[in-house]
Amino acid sequence: MCGIAGSGKTTYAQRLEQQGFERLSIDEEVWRRFGRYGVDYPAADYDTLSSLIEADLQESLSELLEQGRQVVVDFSFRHRSQRDHYKRLIERAGGTWRLIYLDVEPDELRRRLVRRNARVDANAAFPITDEILDRYRNDFEAPQDEGEETVSSDR
Repeated sequence: MCGIAGSGKTTYAQRLEQQGFERLSIDEEVWRRFGRYGVDYPAADYDTLSSLIEADLQESLSELLEQGRQVVVDFSFRHRSQRDHYKRLIERAGGTWRLIYLDVEPDELRRRLVRRNARVDANAAFPITDEILDRYRNDFEAPQDEGEETVSSDR
């Protein structure tokens, strides 16, 4: 999966999960292990905690692929270097990667994030403000000529 917060990655990944894929999500694992952002742990700790979780999930990804399981990685993958790293990891574990890029217009992202930020669950564990969304959008490297499958949505 690849896309900015609010693009529908988790919804798409959950559909694959219903088809038998194992779904790996940093946000959900941070929620499960550490609780709510800024409530159960200091907001300043999020990057450190998510890095710890990501290392564990990379190990899980390799193990699942070596077992022949299908896996969907529910991350934003906002930088090409990240995507390339995971592609190599998947190939080393004997898997075949697919890069699904969810491309959604900024106004629709904002509408979705308003709804998401109102929830209290793992998928809203890290609230995305307009300022954070703008920073993510400016920092996001959309896949281009990486073998991506682009899904555009304004639902």
